[in-house]
Amino acid sequence: MRTAQYLARIQSELSRVADSISDAEAEALITRILQSRRIYVAGAGRSGLMVRSFAMRLMHLGLEAYVVGETVTPGLSRDDLLLIGSGSGETRSLIPMAQKALSLGASVAAVTLSAESTIGRMADVSVVLPGSPKERSQSGQDTIQPMGSLFEQSLLLFFDAVVLRLMELRSLDSQAMFGRHANLE
Repeated sequence: MRTAQYLARIQSELSRVADSISDAEAEALITRILQSRRIYVAGAGRSGLMVRSFAMRLMHLGLEAYVVGETVTPGLSRDDLLLIGSGSGETRSLIPMAQKALSLGASVAAVTLSAESTIGRMADVSVVLPGSPKERSQSGQDTIQPMGSLFEQSLLLFFDAVVLRLMELRSLDSQAMFGRHANLE
């Protein structure tokens, strides 16, 4: 198969996922983001990279957003939101974070493949992105892509759609957001 054919298959998979995302779940997450004093994001591996990019866009929107584990991230407290991106919802390093956030009175949101996962069950708000866990994705049933690629791509695109919705709700455009873009590059 040629590269263009692979790309067409990937686009088809992403379209299928996009058509399956619950608007109600997405709107519940957006509402929780807007109600929160600060938003903390966490994820591991490639999912972690996707949530980091979301934190950047939240900052561009004028929201107070942090990446868990960075040296400049303040302590989480009541009225804050911990948003976790985890395909399996069972990532061992993320489960204690969710438990700690709840013990501090913060909200937890999960974007995952399974609302019934450990993190999904702990979350106040869950958004399920259809797909396959990385352990099953090589079977060819749900995706031609290796490991968790479909989830990770869907996570990035979902977060970009959330940003557009937040822009709409806050009456912001790209120009307004650009004023918060890094300028020491």
